Amino acid sequence: MLRRDAFFCTEFGDQPATFRLVEKGESNLKEFSSLEVKVVGNDLEKAMKVLKRKLQKDGVFLRLKAKRSYEKPSECRRRKRRESERRQRTKQFKNARRGRY
Repeated sequence: MLRRDAFFCTEFGDQPATFRLVEKGESNLKEFSSLEVKVVGNDLEKAMKVLKRKLQKDGVFLRLKAKRSYEKPSECRRRKRRESERRQRTKQFKNARRGRY
């Protein structure tokens, strides 16, 4: 579950509030990609769900989970190889369903 204090809220007059994910201690802003969700009608719970879905699609939770502990270089290579094989399998499966080879 996302914490509410992990977000920065801005409101501009009569425009709806916008929530952006703010990482603490982020010094290199070139790599930081901003995700924004507009809050319509003070429905904060729906905005939180939308933001969580966007974060999951972007892979933020997977990166945070991976950074919890040290990963040996051999484990990293193995994981990347498995991810690549999975992507290739799904691509082949999709192409086979479409009639392409």
